[in-house]
Amino acid sequence: MSTLFRQGLPYIPGGVPTPPGYRPAHPRRPSPPGLSGGPRHGDTGGVGEVDESRRARPAEQLRPYVARYSGYRQYGLAPARHRGLPSPWLTFILTLDEPLTVAAHPDPRQPGADYDTLLGGLHTTPALITHQGSQSGIQLALDPLGARALLGMPAGELARLDLSAGEVLGPAAAELRERVLAAPDWPGRFAVLDTLLPTLCREVRGPAPEVRRAWRLLTASGGALPVGELAREVGWSRRHLLARFRQETGLSPKEAARVIRFDRARRLLAAAPATALADLAAATGYFDQAHLAREFRALAGCPPSVWLAEEAGPARPADPAPARRSAAARAAFPHAATAR
Repeated sequence: MSTLFRQGLPYIPGGVPTPPGYRPAHPRRPSPPGLSGGPRHGDTGGVGEVDESRRARPAEQLRPYVARYSGYRQYGLAPARHRGLPSPWLTFILTLDEPLTVAAHPDPRQPGADYDTLLGGLHTTPALITHQGSQSGIQLALDPLGARALLGMPAGELARLDLSAGEVLGPAAAELRERVLAAPDWPGRFAVLDTLLPTLCREVRGPAPEVRRAWRLLTASGGALPVGELAREVGWSRRHLLARFRQETGLSPKEAARVIRFDRARRLLAAAPATALADLAAATGYFDQAHLAREFRALAGCPPSVWLAEEAGPARPADPAPARRSAAARAAFPHAATAR
């Protein structure tokens, strides 16, 4: 895979002026509210639980490439694991206080690792993310059709992979994280992204119009459009559409349809956990409840009931609701759960 070297990022008023090529040996990590020095690996410094999440839309010029920013910070919780589920977005994560631990990747041949920054391609099996009671960062949902402009390569080159962002963006990935770490709060961190991400964009020849139209038709239909009809709509043969679509996104049209439909179904289920699965299946284009259950096991690695229990987590006596989701899940989807 090619590595794209970016030049030094510009100075941001109120931020840290970083000369091109400068790399601190020990990046500064901000403390959560009320803490001095910042906790490490579940140590909250005796101030109790911290559980916050923020979500924002990127600046207008970034919206063809980035759908949303999702910030999260948690301390003082029980160790837990989270399933990074397939979704129609590429994943870009900048951690804040501790590395992101990926215990299992969508490609089982890739060994588990810790990441300060992570770029993940589209995938059809879950990742497994663990933490020891604390986690924090910003997750960006990237449009796969914007990968050439923002990342310098088609999304297909990242399919089923999790990489350190530096392997794709070069030194600019570490510089971007440093500027985010220097910001004092969530609005400031999101403002850093709004300012710096456009400097990574380049003028490139985008995806073929037929691929772009095929992707938009699939997402607009919730993954319900048959591949044959999709090929007719764009004017290509099924074989040609398969080859060009996979080259651009990393998934076949059929795989993309499965992921899009699954993503919609699990969002609806997370928003209304009491929904009957038969009704959910009918509303999201599955043949029946058994079909939905099979797809959930294939794409999430567990039945819907297990996934709901994992994402909700234990209830606290003070909670008005019977269960709550992680900060990362709430930030990524206020009415659903975290996607990768």
